[in-house]
Order: sequence, then C-alpha cells, then structure tokens
Amino acid sequence: MLHAGGAGRRAIARVFGDRFRRGETFDDVRFHGMTDRAIIRGGLERVGLPADEATIDGICAAYLAALAAEMPRSEGFRVLPGVRELLVALDARDGVAVGLGTGNLREGARIKLRHAAIDHHFAFGGYGCDDEDRATIIRLAAERGTMHLGARPGECRVVVIGDTLRDVAAARAIGAEALTVETGGATAAELLAGGATWAFADLTDAAVLPALVGG
Repeated sequence: MLHAGGAGRRAIARVFGDRFRRGETFDDVRFHGMTDRAIIRGGLERVGLPADEATIDGICAAYLAALAAEMPRSEGFRVLPGVRELLVALDARDGVAVGLGTGNLREGARIKLRHAAIDHHFAFGGYGCDDEDRATIIRLAAERGTMHLGARPGECRVVVIGDTLRDVAAARAIGAEALTVETGGATAAELLAGGATWAFADLTDAAVLPALVGG
C-alpha cells in the first residue's frame, strides 16, 4: 500500500543502537511481511537478550516514538500506484468495508497512514499488537470488518490484498481470497504458485476493482 522509505527500519535500528549499542542488528533482515513484535523479538534474540513481553512492550513504545520522528524526514516515502484511486472507488461502494490486516503495531500503522493522508479510509483492522501470527491478525481484521458491516460471521466475502507469500498464506489460512501485486518483490507467477487468487503488477490494473467487488 505504501513504502515508508525505510523509516521503520531506521526507527528500530535507532532504538537498538540507543539501548544496546547494536544498531546493526537488523542490517541483514528483510522485514517485508513480518510483524513488528516478531521483528523486535528476533532482534532481542540476536543480541542475546531475553525476549520477554515486558521488554518487547518497552521497545515497541520506543520504536513508535522513533517512527513518529522519522516519518517527516523520510524522503523515500510514497503511496504505491493505484492505492488512492482504489480506496476512493471502494468508499463509493455500498456493502464494502475496507480495513487493515497488517503486522504494524496499531499506532505505527496510524503514523504511516496519517502521513500519507489515507488513514480516514480504514474503519477497522487487525494489527501486529493483536498477535504475532499473520493469519490470526487477518482473521481478527475480517471479524471486525464483519461487525462493522453489521453482518454475522461467515456472511461476508473476504479478500486480502497483499504483496508477499506470507500474505497469501494468511489469506488461505482463514479461507479468504488473495489479490496480490508485485510491489513486494515476488513475481506474479510466484504469487499465483503460492496460492494467490489474482496477481497484478500493481493496483492500477483495470481488473483489480472488478475482482474485489465481484463484477
């Protein structure tokens, strides 16, 4: 949906540098598709420190403060192609609820989306502070979306939009369809082979909206 220009990576590296003098901890770690808490847990394990919940909570708070400071100076920040237009189109549809299913902490997601001026499009979500398992996060988002629409469990069609094989796996784990794009590094062929329902170069493809709304 957006590229933060490395703001999240710089923020967590700053926290680990300030606290443990280990700002290089994540240099060889690919964050894409990981939850924030899992990233922090893994970082603590790499520096040989206990990854207990209280320690993770403290680092999460420091990370959010660092992220808020990084966002205004993140020169590489951008909203990915077609995102704004698709959100506007979905807002105009009755019976459609748009939410987040993200590994970001709730406040981290809000910081990024507000910087992009698209936060108002998302009425609910599942977040990295809800759970570290991506499928659980997506399931929670779907349940909250169902409640937002005033429907009963199982009455709503759920489509997960993502760009990694982790997104596809999470969608399939809860019985949802997966609309994928190549902006995360995986090719359309790889995403389809991994179980995606659709795969496009990006969200500007004219077939994206019909796939989402069923025609």
